[in-house]
Amino acid sequence: MDTVPGYSAAKQGVRQGLRTSTALRGVVALSAAIGMAACTNTSNLPPAPLEPVALGPSAPLPPYRIQVGDVLDVRLILNPELNEEVTVRPDGHISTTVVRDARAAGLTVPELDRELVSDYSGTLQNPRVSVVVRSFAPTRIYVGGQVNNPGEFITVGPTLTLSQAIARAGGTKLSSDDTDVFIIRRGPDDKPEFLSVRYNDIQHGMDPSADVRLAPYDVVYVPKSGIAEVYKWYNQYIQQFANPSFGFSYIVNNPTTSVITTPTGATAP
Repeated sequence: MDTVPGYSAAKQGVRQGLRTSTALRGVVALSAAIGMAACTNTSNLPPAPLEPVALGPSAPLPPYRIQVGDVLDVRLILNPELNEEVTVRPDGHISTTVVRDARAAGLTVPELDRELVSDYSGTLQNPRVSVVVRSFAPTRIYVGGQVNNPGEFITVGPTLTLSQAIARAGGTKLSSDDTDVFIIRRGPDDKPEFLSVRYNDIQHGMDPSADVRLAPYDVVYVPKSGIAEVYKWYNQYIQQFANPSFGFSYIVNNPTTSVITTPTGATAP
């Protein structure tokens, strides 16, 4: 056989393409097996009642905690001339005629009542303080990563649960890793912290307690799956630049020249 310029490089490219194809087929097969093993089984779940059970004293919602932007009425029963309306500032504090700076955000109404009674005691004898939330600031939750409609989601009232937030974001993409969803939350001293969740348990009806209620300004992040990362790598570094053939190649010989031909019709002189 005559020596063909570039033949060795082309042959090596074909072999590499075949190896990559085999590896990817293995990854896809493994993914399918895992997906079948993780299928949801709802046969052991109790049937849904015809009418939802109303919330009662045995199942109360968590107490409301004052947040930035809430408008409060601060009322002094024995000193009505000091009644006033205040707004919770961006730093989470409020200011009244008597108390120049008091923390409010993050407290329940009874907790703020007790705090103000203590603060007013330096000026008034036996102050009787009552706080009323006049208007509620909307709660903001953020969902990002591998969801169909990432963004900010605003509600009034109880904060969203994990499943509600992801549903608001249009659900997860096929490229998502539902087993590694996590929350970014502002902790003490406004420091961010990562919190794990069990979204996969919600999806497959395994544990209803996994549907945790989010805190205001939480960020729910859905990462990309490992298989999606493999495909991204393959698409960026193999398919677009190397353009491997996953079919077959054959060599046409004649007395004067040799040509390597691929199924797409491309030839290597």
